[in-house]
Amino acid sequence: MKVLLVGSGAREHTLGWALCRSRELDELLSLPGNPGLAELGPVITGVDPTDPGAVAAVARLHRADLVVVGPEAPLAAGVVDALTRTGIPAFGPSRAAARLEASKTFAKEVMAAAGVPTAAAETFEDPDAACARLRSFDGPYVVKADGLAAGKGVLVTEDRDAAVAWVGRCFGGGFGEAGARVVIEEYLEGPELSVFAVCSGEDALVLEPARDYKRLANGDRGPNTGGMGSYSPVELPPGLIGEVTERVILPTLRRLAADGSPYVGFLYAGLALTREGPKVIEFNVRLGDPETQVVLPRLETDLLGVIVAALENRLSSASLDWSPRAAVNVVLAAAGYPDAPRRGDVIGGLEAAASLDDVLVFHAGTARDENGRLVTAGGRVLSVVGLGDDLAQARSRAYEAAERIRWPGVQYRTDIAAPPPAR
Repeated sequence: MKVLLVGSGAREHTLGWALCRSRELDELLSLPGNPGLAELGPVITGVDPTDPGAVAAVARLHRADLVVVGPEAPLAAGVVDALTRTGIPAFGPSRAAARLEASKTFAKEVMAAAGVPTAAAETFEDPDAACARLRSFDGPYVVKADGLAAGKGVLVTEDRDAAVAWVGRCFGGGFGEAGARVVIEEYLEGPELSVFAVCSGEDALVLEPARDYKRLANGDRGPNTGGMGSYSPVELPPGLIGEVTERVILPTLRRLAADGSPYVGFLYAGLALTREGPKVIEFNVRLGDPETQVVLPRLETDLLGVIVAALENRLSSASLDWSPRAAVNVVLAAAGYPDAPRRGDVIGGLEAAASLDDVLVFHAGTARDENGRLVTAGGRVLSVVGLGDDLAQARSRAYEAAERIRWPGVQYRTDIAAPPPAR
């Protein structure tokens, strides 16, 4: 089978790595890919992955048997719809179903109709009204750009002035069209959890959960980022994943199907484990990044086979097997990330890191310069994953590898998967 993978981040590199473990895969193509994916198969450049017609044309030209769409922007643009119209199987939700991530307001409406537990929220199209609402209650404050903002459109703060300023940033064009509407939410107190599922209509297979770290600096300080690290497995109360499946995943799928937008693809539920039980913070219409990098290395079942089963409506007879081992992902970011990441710094030590036992390195913001050197080309540059018999061993291997990689201004957290402080 020839598979075209759309995307260029560490999530897509991990997806490509997992797909290449399948005996059914003959060739992996990536669009636009990255230097890591280029080691797995041909990459196709010069094509906008958010242009549905162009992606469909590439898939036809290369006679792809299947297209797997990794990031949210092509899904929201309708790439899967275009591929479906041309008769090419594509794994990912339609444009209509992808509104679950493309509009936080839409997601809240679906959850309300489905009875899914989530934070109370209000949507504002006027900055004065939004600021007046913030001034009407005490923090914490949760302010979100309604649309897609690459994981950077959310502010959680105790500072009312900062929340008001965030409203101004959203409406002032700081996140483009994503900030044309603002959502103000109830703050949900409790540890966060990332739960993923492979979905096909009203059926779902839930993957092993993970926990990620959204803030830039140790101790969950600094600005929100796309994610600075993650780990799996996560110690959870018995029955919690079953509860999430029955109260969150399946009702959402049933609601979308009833509304004429059946959901096929990966679904991410970001949860807060509150005293009242799990509540949804957000939905994403794809696998998470950085969580994919610790979930898929633990999957022992053929991922390509699971995707084909979903497309053929056979999920109800499928199952997943998992390694008992642990995985820890440490994200290495460029100088200046997240506001103004610096590009063009030469990356050293990658081969030394990747040569370590039980270490995987996935590319995100990397490129080759005119001399063929690997350089930084984005905010989150590399995901360094350690595997081990437990979290402590996996964490030790991840950081041993991370310490071997260098470029000017490299930054990463040193507390990913660290045990909680003794009380």
